[in-house]
Amino acid sequence: FLSLVAQFCCGFFVILILGNFWFLGVLYLLWLYLDWETPCAGGRRSQWVRSWTVWKYFREYFPIHLIKTSDLNPNHNYLLGFHPHGVLVAGAFGNFCTGPTFKNLFPGLTPYLHIMPIWFGCPFFREYVMSAGMVSASKESVSYVLNNEGGGHASIIVIGGAEEALNAHPGSLTLNILKRKGFIKMALKHGAHLVPVFSFGENELFKQVANPKGSWLRNIQERLQKIMGFALPLFHARGVFQYSFGLIPYRQPIHTVVGSPIPVKQNLNPTSEEIDQLHALYLQKLRKLFEEHKRNYGIPEHKSLIFE
Repeated sequence: FLSLVAQFCCGFFVILILGNFWFLGVLYLLWLYLDWETPCAGGRRSQWVRSWTVWKYFREYFPIHLIKTSDLNPNHNYLLGFHPHGVLVAGAFGNFCTGPTFKNLFPGLTPYLHIMPIWFGCPFFREYVMSAGMVSASKESVSYVLNNEGGGHASIIVIGGAEEALNAHPGSLTLNILKRKGFIKMALKHGAHLVPVFSFGENELFKQVANPKGSWLRNIQERLQKIMGFALPLFHARGVFQYSFGLIPYRQPIHTVVGSPIPVKQNLNPTSEEIDQLHALYLQKLRKLFEEHKRNYGIPEHKSLIFE
């Protein structure tokens, strides 16, 4: 979805540069140069954009729900680990970038959804995603958000990243997390409390072409992902007037459950052992969150998370 919108924006920019209004394209390039660091400095959100009526229909289409299990004290900063990535990351966008739901459930907290830096190099598209409250997933950007001394900031990071999107098959519960410890280190360095978040239904929105590990398709996808920085899952769902084939996601409910915070004491120079210890605790809390809520959202009793 993001890539399609980004392609449209890039195409519009090329038309602008090559057309009669080339001077507007040149002015925008100057703006892009001067504004290059903004995605790493908290972005530039617009409450007007975040409140567009279209987002209300977007959330109601699935529908998307945000479930609170514990209070989050606005005097602290938080790092929310979002799982799983899915194809669309609909739960993250719908709950943290649109509407008043998050603000109503967690008053005093401002959410920042971190996405890949590559998106902020796309003309015009970067302005749109920043308006929705998205910022870069670079270390500098996460540090900027979590460095707020007064608290009240919440970094949302989709931990599995692009690689996990290739596992986004209906019924899949595989998370790419065992080697992903950078977010743990960031939480320790800034004393940001960790909060596991699991979005039930995220992998049910599309059907993906079979791509088991070791297959020729998976090998190509992984190579492209390393080159471009984002994954290219081959997926389909429903059409506008029929349900057999198309790119519109299925109407499957999404329940994004926000877990209890894991208190983290600031440690500017954490050791590998300290990072591993907190990472293990995070995995434990994430698994517990999933097990406590899976029955409510149609997950069979015998199903459990798979960490790889």
